[in-house]
Amino acid sequence: MRALRGATTIDADTVEQIEERIVALLTEMFDRNEIHHDDLISIVFTATSDIDSAFPAAAARTFGLGDVPLLCAQELDIDGGTPLCLRVLIHLTTGRGRDELHHIYLEGAQGLRGELPE
Repeated sequence: MRALRGATTIDADTVEQIEERIVALLTEMFDRNEIHHDDLISIVFTATSDIDSAFPAAAARTFGLGDVPLLCAQELDIDGGTPLCLRVLIHLTTGRGRDELHHIYLEGAQGLRGELPE
């Protein structure tokens, strides 16, 4: 079992923008890491406190993940944190080593975790 991280930001707190950015993030994470649906164990999403128009998990269901356990939570409200930020933590089964996983950061979240392997 491994955990895979990713994040993105939205420009406006709308249902459409959340869905668009979550689907783009999941697409990139799945493609870069060759994730198959049956590899998934669960997915945790967080959103910063300035996002309240939709659950990120609802967007994930449009990506075909309705049968995967999904959970949403609010990110800590830290001074200087990245605003309008959506984060994801995917738990999956894989034969890949930790150093072979590609953590994905898109849009305004690109600088969040520069020390992670690309």
